[in-house]
Amino acid sequence: MTTQIIANALISSAAYLLVGLGFSIIYTTVRFFHIAHGIVFTFGAYTAFTLLTKFEFPLAAAFLGAIIASMVLGLGIDCFVYRPLRRKGGHPLVFLLVSLGIYISLQAILTLLYGAGTQTLRGGAIAKGIGVVGAVVTIPQIATIITSILCTFILWWFLQKTETGTKIRAVANDPYLAEICGVDYDSIVKVVYLFGSALAGIAAVLIAYTSDLTPTMGFQILFMGMIAMIIGGVGSVPGVAVGAIFLGLIQHFSAWWISSAWQDAIVFFILIFFLMVRPQGFLGKPIKKTEL
Repeated sequence: MTTQIIANALISSAAYLLVGLGFSIIYTTVRFFHIAHGIVFTFGAYTAFTLLTKFEFPLAAAFLGAIIASMVLGLGIDCFVYRPLRRKGGHPLVFLLVSLGIYISLQAILTLLYGAGTQTLRGGAIAKGIGVVGAVVTIPQIATIITSILCTFILWWFLQKTETGTKIRAVANDPYLAEICGVDYDSIVKVVYLFGSALAGIAAVLIAYTSDLTPTMGFQILFMGMIAMIIGGVGSVPGVAVGAIFLGLIQHFSAWWISSAWQDAIVFFILIFFLMVRPQGFLGKPIKKTEL
């Protein structure tokens, strides 16, 4: 039983990690809560569904199309909404409210087009699980865990070892000083939205293939990714990984020991505890100044 709970926790952690990494790289660069990241995630899942069921694309092509669609939507939101606001010197609160409005509007459109019911990407019989160290998992679940590990290492390598990654870290640290040093802020922000949205698209197709999809699916996974980032350490790729694993374990063991009805409540208790006692998270640096 314990082994199965740990396996389920790791599967959930992998999903939180993929979404949390995408949200984290965007947040640390632009410094506001990009709530619309949740609808970028959902849009990717429904793009895969449309390509598979309406146009009968092969599974791999549908998944690739979903990732590209998420990247296009994420970049489009920045280019046509956020960038004009940046040029007008918009306050972070304005960006937050606009982002929330984008999320609500696009979710309503998806509900209008596809209905509020549950859709599925899987065809045919449900695949049987396989035994791994005493736990039963499916191939898509294993793929989700492996993909999240690979994406974590790729993102860490990209940020630490490439010139563009160095520029992203410079902008995240001090955008004004980075611009003085010749870094094109808008170009870096575009890269960040492309990278973060790609991670959202990858997470979307893997999660949707494992547990189906609804127009509201992006909201909870977004907040779990945000919480993983906060308790792991804002701006730290390994921190997001630690936070996601911790979050998954807390959720599943609390459901086992207490009740599944308390799963989310306990997670938010943990979040409040970290914000009060250790706001920098497990691996983050002490916060000297915060912005909404």
